[in-house]
Amino acid sequence: MAAYKGPIAFAGSPLDRADNIRADREALGALMNWKARLLKLDALMPDLDENGRLGWGSLADAPEDAELVFLGLDRSDGGERACFAAVPPQGDASPRMANPRLWALMANLDPGDLALYGGARSLIDWHARHRFCAQCGAGTRIAKGGWQRDCSECSAQHFPRTDPVTIMLAEYEGRLMLGRGKGWPEGSFSALAGFVEPGETIEEAVAREVFEESGVRVRDVTYVASQPWPFPSQMMIGCHSYADDDALVIDETEMAEIRWFTRDEVAASLGGNGPFRAPPKHAIACNLMQWWLEKTA
Repeated sequence: MAAYKGPIAFAGSPLDRADNIRADREALGALMNWKARLLKLDALMPDLDENGRLGWGSLADAPEDAELVFLGLDRSDGGERACFAAVPPQGDASPRMANPRLWALMANLDPGDLALYGGARSLIDWHARHRFCAQCGAGTRIAKGGWQRDCSECSAQHFPRTDPVTIMLAEYEGRLMLGRGKGWPEGSFSALAGFVEPGETIEEAVAREVFEESGVRVRDVTYVASQPWPFPSQMMIGCHSYADDDALVIDETEMAEIRWFTRDEVAASLGGNGPFRAPPKHAIACNLMQWWLEKTA
């Protein structure tokens, strides 16, 4: 089964991550000059310019004693400028839906800016929430240009985390299983999703999560696409599966509703005139539904 080939929101950053520079203090220091750019943020919120693009300043705009994270090199104009972001005083692990203003701002960013902001947000949010060592509790300090933190006492090294999450379509006789989570707006449906747990494969995680939430057994799990999701730092692994039957036993501790939808209902909802409110276009669930419509055309 063919994987999804279309664009994915938060992917495709225009920056060169320049890993070889991160560990070279001298080389990194040489890039912290008048040409270097600092991403303008209000805490973790993007600060847009008059054209609706990400705002940039110089390193002189960084708060005093702020930790600076090296995002990468910008070569878009033929030159080479280092890009940085300052770690805010506090992080934010709340769900994306908890901040509608943020989503409204992101909805207007072009794909490159959205990818750059998403990566920067995940990274500096991790720094803000990991200032102490998980091994001994002592304070940590930034290292490797912001792609590592080192403990000041036990020398343990800590790295930005990415949590794998399966998000999946379950299909049965030409219909898709979609669900509405607890606390979601009435009428909003999306693909089921859940974290991959220690000791299981992606395929096992898909089967377990679908069964736990819906009571349905699935098989023939295939990969479709992935998406970095900076709320705060997930890797969404989009999959498709086939269900053995359509009898639902809903886990009411997590899900408000789970229903089966026909191809016509999914198509109409993605077009804004169907029986449910589809996921926003920047969510991989929307990409998965579009892929399924193309697959079943």
